[in-house]
Amino acid sequence: MQNYQVALIVGSLRRESLNRQLAGAVMRLAPDWISFKAIEIGDLPLYNQDDDANPAAAVQRLRADVQGSQALLFVTPEYNRSIPGVLKNAIDHGSRPSGQSVWAGKPAGLLGVSPGAVGTAAAQQHLRNVLSCLDVPLMPAPEAFLQAQPGLFDADGGFGASAKDLMQRWVEHYLAWLKRHAD
Repeated sequence: MQNYQVALIVGSLRRESLNRQLAGAVMRLAPDWISFKAIEIGDLPLYNQDDDANPAAAVQRLRADVQGSQALLFVTPEYNRSIPGVLKNAIDHGSRPSGQSVWAGKPAGLLGVSPGAVGTAAAQQHLRNVLSCLDVPLMPAPEAFLQAQPGLFDADGGFGASAKDLMQRWVEHYLAWLKRHAD
């Protein structure tokens, strides 16, 4: 079976963020033919088109890491009913200069967890809008809008009993999506 590298982009910079925990728990459910490359986005300068001809080292690293991956997994919190600015900034850096997007054609999954009752539904919808114009094939279903509740994660960093089956099914759909679109 072919091995795939997935660029993992977490839209939160906080070390102990719920979305970082979610990303870690998802990685535990993946088979060994999937490897994840955590994409650092916290050190990127604010996007400025004037810098396209001479991008910062952090921008060059982001672009190389995404180009070296066959698929994408975005795990985002919801800030004010949208995606965090740091995530949008990373997407902008990867999509520029015009015609040189590193995101194009890479199959993607979207996830997020939030204390709110609807999870990250609005953020994921906004992220879908952004990525759709960048030629990113987005897994349409199932969607997962997780609410942070006691028992979501177990003491070892995996999913608790209340979420494990749901998230295992999500991962299986994502892997099928990846294989269908990354080959």
